[in-house]
Amino acid sequence: MWAIIPALFMGWSLGANDAANVCGLAVTVGAMRFRTAVFLTSVFVILGAYLSGQAGMGTYSALAGHGLGGAFCVALAAGLTVTVMTWRGLPVSTSQAAVGAIVGVALVTGKTVDWGVFGRIVISWVASPLGALIFAFLLSRLFTPFLFRVGLGLEALDRLARFGLILMGIWGAYALGANNVANVTGVFVGAGILSPAMAGLIGGGSIALGVLTYSRPVMETVGQKLVQVGTWPALLALASQAAVLQLFTFLGVPVSSSQAVVGAVVGVGLVKGVSAVNLRQVLAIVLGWVLTPTISGLVGALAWLVLRPLFG
Repeated sequence: MWAIIPALFMGWSLGANDAANVCGLAVTVGAMRFRTAVFLTSVFVILGAYLSGQAGMGTYSALAGHGLGGAFCVALAAGLTVTVMTWRGLPVSTSQAAVGAIVGVALVTGKTVDWGVFGRIVISWVASPLGALIFAFLLSRLFTPFLFRVGLGLEALDRLARFGLILMGIWGAYALGANNVANVTGVFVGAGILSPAMAGLIGGGSIALGVLTYSRPVMETVGQKLVQVGTWPALLALASQAAVLQLFTFLGVPVSSSQAVVGAVVGVGLVKGVSAVNLRQVLAIVLGWVLTPTISGLVGALAWLVLRPLFG
């Protein structure tokens, strides 16, 4: 079981980076305390990974098949990439890190890459943040005026939003575990080292550990530096992000919760106008998305070249 140590590292990195995507806004607007948010996120991430995390694992297995050594190097490269981005306080796509590492290791080991599956995954990298942006923008433009027309005052709306943020945080955590656990242990399922159920449990547990131990830095980036939102806009953004994750989980394509939540937050901010969005921060995050698969692929290829003798 020593071979899955990089997967545990990857899961920890994912949890540390992506907890902000499901509870960062709720903590920022004061709907939940930090400790409460990370506890609920941890519990429901594990449930989502164990109960609904198998579809995405099949997609990664179809992308490229790896043996024990390849799976080890993929997990190591993706985990290192995500950890560095987390250390820099940037929300990074763990899906892109995983895919970049899978392809990078496959190219140096002579494995066949299914470029059709790769193309579908790349399309999802664009579709998930764009869909979350549009969904959040439409919800904010259409649903908020409706609530005011039916007589809800600001105080009642704020109370409703705070309660909704807790529910959306739970849904988002479940969807995060279900959709992103494949980034942690999916390659080990393809290599025949773990069963899907065991992969879901181990992957979900390692993600939860990252949430509990090191999730604050990225949470501050998403919740405070990107765009300032109140309780109701935060609720709409979380609902949009959770819906996108759930949709792509149904389609069997792991996507980035970071991309989804950033798209949703920007969509809410655009209701106030472009000036409400910190465009410099958005560009920095987009640059991270571009660099992530490239860096992860290169690190994976280098890891294989260095560690190949250990695996015969």
